[in-house]
Amino acid sequence: MQEFGLDIWANNNFLIENGQLKLNYKNNPSLLEITEEIRSSGARGPILLRFPHLIKKQIDSLYNNFSNAIVQNNYKGSFNAVFPLKVNQYPHAVNAITREGQEYNYGLEAGSKAELLLAMHKTSHQANITVNGFKDKEMVTLAFIAAQSGHNITLTIEGLNELKTIIDVAKQTSLSIPNIGIRVRLHSVGSGAWAKSGGIDAKFGLTATEIIQAVKLLQTSKLLNKLSMIHFHIGSQMEDIAPLKKALREAGNIYAELRKMGATSLENINIGGGLAVEYDQHSSTKSRNYTLEEFSSSVVFLLGEIMDTKDVKHPNIFTESGRFIIASHAVLITPVLELFSQDYHEDFLNFKDKNPPLIDELIDLNKLLNDSNAIEYLHDALDHMESLLTLFDLGYIDLQDRSNGEILAHNIIKKALYLNSSNPTIELEQLQVKIQERYLINASVFQSLPDYWGINQSFPIMPLNHLNEKANRAASLWDITCDSDGEIAFNPQKPLYLHDIDLDADDYFLGFFNVGAYQETLGMDHNLFTKPSEYTIFIDNKGYKIDNACESKSILDILDSVGYSKDEILTKLKSDLVKSDFITEKEKKRYTCTT
Repeated sequence: MQEFGLDIWANNNFLIENGQLKLNYKNNPSLLEITEEIRSSGARGPILLRFPHLIKKQIDSLYNNFSNAIVQNNYKGSFNAVFPLKVNQYPHAVNAITREGQEYNYGLEAGSKAELLLAMHKTSHQANITVNGFKDKEMVTLAFIAAQSGHNITLTIEGLNELKTIIDVAKQTSLSIPNIGIRVRLHSVGSGAWAKSGGIDAKFGLTATEIIQAVKLLQTSKLLNKLSMIHFHIGSQMEDIAPLKKALREAGNIYAELRKMGATSLENINIGGGLAVEYDQHSSTKSRNYTLEEFSSSVVFLLGEIMDTKDVKHPNIFTESGRFIIASHAVLITPVLELFSQDYHEDFLNFKDKNPPLIDELIDLNKLLNDSNAIEYLHDALDHMESLLTLFDLGYIDLQDRSNGEILAHNIIKKALYLNSSNPTIELEQLQVKIQERYLINASVFQSLPDYWGINQSFPIMPLNHLNEKANRAASLWDITCDSDGEIAFNPQKPLYLHDIDLDADDYFLGFFNVGAYQETLGMDHNLFTKPSEYTIFIDNKGYKIDNACESKSILDILDSVGYSKDEILTKLKSDLVKSDFITEKEKKRYTCTT
């Protein structure tokens, strides 16, 4: 994996040139150069880089593929999309989405009152707003206000009680009535980690019986003309396209039946989210088995076929694939603070005038190891190390002898692995796992990669430079939290190999990719670590511009954000300092004046 799986997950967004990772866009800026420029201003922690051109690329790709499929299949409906705000509600992400999607009237989907207010603030009246999730009377009333304000808004009911609330509000107010959608509970289920979103036991949606009841309620209330959409969702991150095709047939037939039942204003099918993003770096563990072209063609063809058979008007197609749109736009970059193998540096050897015989033998092995004897000497070193540990346990050698033995054995193993890296054996691969290098990174898994901790979600990882050198250290990554779960362990099924770097001589930065979906919204303040500093990078043919700098919170601001008074904390610290015996009288007066 010398190119770290770029051909699998990167979607041609990045390239390697002169040993550095670069953006494959316009003048191809280097991520290392961007990182170093930001750090030159004093930033030292992890940073999050946003690339708006990657959001535009995904939006363009989504609309273009569906437009092509519509033309090729002589489809009579239109294509529309909305972005689910739950995927990333942060300002610079949402601003980029609405800006880059403006030419398509790309809309927003809200699942809470706060998200609905945000959608009303950020969308034009030409763009669609869809509202999913639980809705009480206050939220329904807010949707009526949105409709009265001119927004093209659709309330998707998740249960009959929500429909009754809409009917009640319509009777009690003279505000414009929003469009109404019905989320249908399909028998079909999806694939992947979120397959439970579909199926008869799904959390949301109306059964066939409830759909008929909903139509009767709408007819009785003279609101059937407001029923404009049916919605279904069979799971985020759909790995397999076959379940989607089955769900489309079921949903398409429900749409056609409702049209025949008199719902003549019903013109839209919303297939929800689900377009998968490739997170894996290895061809053996790739998860997605379809392309966007196949996805769009399948949706358009199947719906058109069903409607033609039933002699029903082709519906407009909606999608809500937020992960697909935004995951790739954000890159987390973190410096490596420490390599734990540096504890075994030869500078730490401290031999005695008379060493135990096994130490002398390890000294010779380390000195004489070469291509021809590497494997033999490796075996000898492992055997000697076992003997040394036994002698230490029995009290025949002291701690200094043990330290010398560990350093020598580690260096012999390391040299042997390098010499045989071009011809690996099963034994050497197993040994790599056993003596894997631990890289301490300046980041928190819980804050920046919560899906790794929560659901074991993989993320592509690679260094920003040294990419013209072979990376052959089996790597596990340790974050700086005090929790043992703050580790991305080496996985032999998905191995990560990194470089052996002298951190005293060279900085080493790792990039974590496809982190733009959910990671920021789910990140937690474990150990009271705050969000990384973030920056938006605009690229043109001449270079790049670093904009929208949003620096991470100070320590006192972090404490303030969870309910402590930073003024009280400062006052207490200064008071304690004044009472101590470790500062001068002059310093005591200064701190007393500022308390």
